[in-house]
Amino acid sequence: MGKTISINAGSSSFKFKLFEMPSEKVLASGQVDRIGIDGSSFTIMYGNEQNMRIERPVKDHEVAVNMVLDALIDLKIIKSYDEITGIGHRVVAGGEIFKGSVRITDKVIKQIESLSEYAPLHNPANVMGIRAMQDVLPNVLSVAVFDTSFHETLPPKNYLYSIPYEYYQKYGARKYGAHGTSHQSVAQDAAKLLGKPLDSLKLITLHLGAGSSIDAILHGKSYDTSMGFTPVSGITMATRSGDIDVSLVNFLMEKLHITKFSEMIKILNTKSGLLGISGISSDMRDVLEARHESIRAQLAVEIFVNNIVKYVGAYIAEMRGVDALVFTAGIGESGISVRRLIANALDYFGVKIDEEKNQVQGELCDISAPDSKVKVLVVPTNEELAIAREVERFKGEA
Repeated sequence: MGKTISINAGSSSFKFKLFEMPSEKVLASGQVDRIGIDGSSFTIMYGNEQNMRIERPVKDHEVAVNMVLDALIDLKIIKSYDEITGIGHRVVAGGEIFKGSVRITDKVIKQIESLSEYAPLHNPANVMGIRAMQDVLPNVLSVAVFDTSFHETLPPKNYLYSIPYEYYQKYGARKYGAHGTSHQSVAQDAAKLLGKPLDSLKLITLHLGAGSSIDAILHGKSYDTSMGFTPVSGITMATRSGDIDVSLVNFLMEKLHITKFSEMIKILNTKSGLLGISGISSDMRDVLEARHESIRAQLAVEIFVNNIVKYVGAYIAEMRGVDALVFTAGIGESGISVRRLIANALDYFGVKIDEEKNQVQGELCDISAPDSKVKVLVVPTNEELAIAREVERFKGEA
């Protein structure tokens, strides 16, 4: 048996989960936060609900990697680095270059870097994680798993923008989507829960977290998705604006005396969404708690829910029906009141939830009311396991 580590590297964070494969047993998980920033910390969970937290400066991603690997040995989770036989890296944007997961080579790294303009907040950070792991474990099989790959099945009518066609031909200007690994894995788990073949179902998966996206999955394939060319579009998110009129962007740049478009993109990515509307927090839990005292917090919740309802309604129309709504990710798995608000707003389609079942948080569950015409499911996302499974597939092909 080998061990595979799944990596999700951000610009100032390094998240991991170590699996024993092929049994898929979780041996350890954790993250290094605030890399290169004051207040760095490292948290690891392992064994029988054991955990360890260290607070000390972490200069860069390579230091973070060494910290993680050393902890795995010090805590006797592994005896040596040789036990790690596979590394899977989450990469957000694969563009049209990567139709699926790939074995990482120097050429692949350069190609991922070349796609950074498609996901400026993510791809450069993903590459930092890849390089850091390569420096420490250069001879271990490394696989890049792309968020965009699952959406390669979108039909042109759903991925093309109504702009001159040559912009797509020359520059790849199209919808790519994101969270594909999550949408795909929860759809598979939803089909198992329903006891039906995935290719017979019409599903709408709602990945609701700090980053949020909605996916229409028709007969097991991504048919339409809310995120677009980059992850800033779609529904309202924690700090991202979601869909916005591009003319308004130009208008605001003039009013705010902003000359660099990158500054405006930063505002749309980091100062908007729930945070921008509520003025209180980017965390839905904080916003929900404040909504009875704050009109803006209440408005933030209403806009978030309304955005979701509009996309779900559109996708039901596109697919000519839906068998199940699938909630996943932080808000989707734990947001009891948010799920209720969304379901109530979709009662026209026959969506009803059982209030007692809806109390579930972070567990696989059918929360539909007995007379609901549409199944409503909570399915925890497990992107790390999906990534580890992709690594196993490459091991099998070796």
